Amino acid sequence: MAQDPFKYFRVEARELVDQLGKGILELERTGTSAVPEMLRLAHTLKGAARVVRRPDIAEYAHAIEDALAPHRGAGDVPPRSDIDTVLGLIERIGAGLATLGTPQEAPANDGATSNQAPPAAEDLRTVFAEVGEIDTLLGGIAETRAQLRALAGVAATAGRARQLADQLAERLVREREASNARGDRGLSVAEDMRQLVAALDRDLSVTRERLERELEQVRDAAEQLRLVSAGSLFPFLERVARDAAQATGKLVAFESRGGDLRLDSHMLRVIHEALVQLVRNAVAHGIEGESERRRLGKSGRGRVAVEVSRRGRAVVFRCRDDGRGIDLDAVRRAALRRAMSPSEVQAMDERGLVEFLLKGGFSTASSLSQVAGRGVGMEVVRSAVARVGGTLSATSEAGKGMTFELTVPLTLAAAEALLVVSGGHTVAIPFEAVKHVATQAATVPIVTQRAREMLYDGRAIPIAALTALLGEAPDKKVGGVIVVEGDGRLAAVEVERLSGTAGIVFRSLPAHTPAADIIAGASLDADGNPQLMLDPASLVKEAERAGVVPGVADAGLRPILVIDDSLTTRMLEQSILESAGYDVDLATSAEEGLEAARRKSYGLFLVDVEMPGMDGFSFIQRVRGDAELRDTPAILVTSRNDPADVARGKEVGAQDYVIKSEFDQAHLLARIRELAG
Repeated sequence: MAQDPFKYFRVEARELVDQLGKGILELERTGTSAVPEMLRLAHTLKGAARVVRRPDIAEYAHAIEDALAPHRGAGDVPPRSDIDTVLGLIERIGAGLATLGTPQEAPANDGATSNQAPPAAEDLRTVFAEVGEIDTLLGGIAETRAQLRALAGVAATAGRARQLADQLAERLVREREASNARGDRGLSVAEDMRQLVAALDRDLSVTRERLERELEQVRDAAEQLRLVSAGSLFPFLERVARDAAQATGKLVAFESRGGDLRLDSHMLRVIHEALVQLVRNAVAHGIEGESERRRLGKSGRGRVAVEVSRRGRAVVFRCRDDGRGIDLDAVRRAALRRAMSPSEVQAMDERGLVEFLLKGGFSTASSLSQVAGRGVGMEVVRSAVARVGGTLSATSEAGKGMTFELTVPLTLAAAEALLVVSGGHTVAIPFEAVKHVATQAATVPIVTQRAREMLYDGRAIPIAALTALLGEAPDKKVGGVIVVEGDGRLAAVEVERLSGTAGIVFRSLPAHTPAADIIAGASLDADGNPQLMLDPASLVKEAERAGVVPGVADAGLRPILVIDDSLTTRMLEQSILESAGYDVDLATSAEEGLEAARRKSYGLFLVDVEMPGMDGFSFIQRVRGDAELRDTPAILVTSRNDPADVARGKEVGAQDYVIKSEFDQAHLLARIRELAG
């Protein structure tokens, strides 16, 4: 059976037409101008009609914009003639919707690619109308779970009744044996009662456990119905970019990122309206024509990218393009048309012009077209962001492009997570942010003057106890270390133990909830207890802050220069020396070490033997031949333990020769203290 290409458009369009009809009649009846909102509705309907290849409906919506746009000012009510025009257009749109066929009757393709709505629109609109019902269902499930937990008391009573029945039967048996009675009707009844109560207790326990499992599955399924993959937006937005590029004669490539995030469908529905406008504006206003781009040294094909990411307790949607950026002169002209004085306009810098652009209500386009010209698009964006309690910002770089950022409170999301136990509580870390998991025994934290760190992948990263970041008492033991990435940075957290992995549906915490910044939201476990979801970026930031060790170097100790081409060795030696109070500089080669030694006075050189270019022996020879450096003590640290190498070290003037396989931290520090003070 063919798929209905208008399945979701039919529902959305009727809703928009109903709102337009109510709005125009309310306007006529009360004289209260709602023109900006009606322009937004018509604009949205026009875009949706284009997607499903219904140009007739799109043209009628366009004509509604024509009739209402001149009356968008505050308190400006359209005359009766324009109201009649709009009502007539609404009737025509309604008639057009009535002709939308079933899958078997759908009109033929108009010669483009397909009249089927992109998957994004289908995925998003499938659950929009049922969101309220799903919330009611979730509330009912929560209430049912509470009632089910009350059955625990009933089960306990049944268990007690079973014990009493057992005791009664045993007593009757003893009494019969004592009286040598051959038959006792009471004993038979007691035995029957004991078996009946035992069966009741067993069935009640089994039924309760099964109901809890099934109710948990229903709750998870209902929560998932509220969620839609952010990637479901991308095919729809790509179609918008393609259509706008064809309409303007430009070459445009669409890129996307972050589609794996599963977010609240209602929020995505609203934000997708804003993203449609931003993508269309990027093509119409931002991307240059092919010949102009080549003249500017750019690729002939412009780029529009949409990215979705989590940031703490918010979701960020970015729309970037590599076009011309804001046409500042066009914005200034628009500002003048909005009755701003020339002096006010001239005083506006680029940031001020961007803020003025975000207010909407005007257009920088030089002529009216199906893609741009009325300035409704930015009002649609602002309205959408406001409806979900978000914020809108933008940055522009002349000749390089523009970025719009929509930051929306995170209401509901899903993520695969690593579960860990810390402070006696189970918390979740998004699995995508987990880079490494190790046992405490395999991890050696390094305490330096700057911070508590550990070596990971050849570099030092901060490490902190998760209990400290959550403001809780320390774990009695540390059973695991998790390396987490957030905002491109790494940090490690110590936990009591690992608890497994799970798919988590979590909600954002209320705005005024007193909670640590690292908490992105919370979910309920099978027992109805809250389970925290951590935000990777905040986790890394707080670990960096918590790992800092206060204090400065002992002013009486002279700095030490460590020269070694191995990062691991440099970091280990630096941590040992800094923990003892020394200021340490690092060099990756003997040549670099010589340059550093001539710029600064050191109390001691700690030098590797085998390095590319000049080796450690040659470095000490050069130092001993330099009048200003000859008295600085030096210790060779190397894996070469041949007696001839040890002898050569002494010959060139090294005060000590430390073999890495026999490394003794206490001995090294004692020797350095002796030589360098």
